[in-house]
This record gives sequence, C-alpha cells and structure tokens, in this order.
Amino acid sequence: MECKLICSDIDGTILDVNRSLSIETITAVKSISPEIPFLLISSRMPKSIQLLQAELRITSLPLIAYNGALILDGSGKVLQSIEIPFFITKQICTHISDSELHFSLYNNAEWVVPALDFWAKREQNNTRVTPDVRPLEETLELWNHEQQGAHKIMAMGEPAVLDQIEQFISEIFSEQISTYRSKDTYLEISSKEIDKASALSFLLSAEYPDMEMQHVMAFGDNYNDKTLLEQVGRGIAVANAKPEILEGTPFHTLSNHEHGVAAAIEQYC
Repeated sequence: MECKLICSDIDGTILDVNRSLSIETITAVKSISPEIPFLLISSRMPKSIQLLQAELRITSLPLIAYNGALILDGSGKVLQSIEIPFFITKQICTHISDSELHFSLYNNAEWVVPALDFWAKREQNNTRVTPDVRPLEETLELWNHEQQGAHKIMAMGEPAVLDQIEQFISEIFSEQISTYRSKDTYLEISSKEIDKASALSFLLSAEYPDMEMQHVMAFGDNYNDKTLLEQVGRGIAVANAKPEILEGTPFHTLSNHEHGVAAAIEQYC
C-alpha cells in the first residue's frame, strides 16, 4: 500500500512499560517524512494527548480524543463533537454514584471527579492532567445550564460492580450508548454514534481530502481499536494486544514494551 498517513492509539500501544514515549519511539516518529502526518487517536482527553504531541513535535497536527467523540484540528478548533446527551449522562452518573465506584466526567478539556480518590490520583499520574473536583450535583446543574453532556464517562472499581453498571446501560440505553472495558477495573462509556474508524474517516474528509482509509497505517491493541485496524490499509496490532485483536489483524509488530510502533515504522516507512 501507499502510506500517506499514520495514526496510533496511545495506552498499551505507543507508550512503554513506564507509560512514557521511549527514545526509540520518539526518534522513529521524527524520522517519518514531513509529508506523512502522524496522528494520535485515543480514548484520552485532549490535554493529555497534546502533552504527547509536544514530545513528538506534532502539535500542529489534528488529534482524535475520547475514542472519536471529539476531533480537534492543529489549532485546537473543534471539527467534530458527539456527546452523550445530558439526560443520559445524568441518569448514568446518578446510578453509578449509588455504588462504591469512582467515576469521571469528560467534556472537551474538562475532566471532573466528585473526589480526588485513589482512582482519580491514579489517572492523574497516568495522564499528567489534574481533574476538577466538584460534587456531582453541582456538575450536573452546571452542565444542564450549559446544555452539554459528556464526551466520555469512565467508571473504575471492582469488576463485579462494573458488570452491574454495564448491564444497567445495556438494558436502558442499548441504542444510544456503547461501553467497553479497557481493563477489568475500567469501564469506558460513550455515544454509540462514534468509534475510532468513523472519526478517522471524518477527519480525512475534513483535513486530508486527497487521502482515503486505504492510505492509512494504524496501530492499536484494544477492543476500541478493532474497527480502525480493520478499515485502514495496514492495521498493525502490537504483540501485547487482546487475543481477538491479534486474531483479526493481519499485521503484527513487537509489544509496546519493546517499542513495537517504532519497529514497524522502521520496517514500513
């Protein structure tokens, strides 16, 4: 295939065992021709992605956040925004708040938690972004006034309790909301209208109209990368990817701990 654009997932894919960009990966990305954009496409919030863009020196390029719910161009302008409607956001968060789970609410650059607990501190350490701490009732009142919902809701805690939340969402909002487990203890909740593949397709039409999905090389490891890896010209799974992702992806590279993205860039670019 003729590679005109490269994109990569972040956690479990381009970050190493220390949840950092290795020297090998930074060097490999910098070696790519300036004519081939290298984009980050992640479930993370924009602030966290932008910190990694700065390390890779690609801050002038677009990014895809929240699994495709938010797309920003290189100047930070919103190209596409698909939120969970407020009334659904309220119902889900109110239901979660009755459990012992942690939950985070995200909208664009905003990350709100009801308390800076173990889970919030863990995410803060992983993403290098500090959340706003605010009671749920106050956040819901503010968001209702501003007529905004969540780009993503993340619940964290005991797997069995997360199972119950997933069941609740599937019973009540199966047509509007999708969920996936990025870890046994992490449940990511977003609009069913979006995924990484559809977001990338939209971005290509908006920013790179001379490119098609067949011109893209993409890297991933988890369930939310599945459609992306299937629909691009060369989808590459890192060796540590979920078994279903490895089975459904014809191209593989080394694990994220072994700088697999860097190895594939050297091989194919």
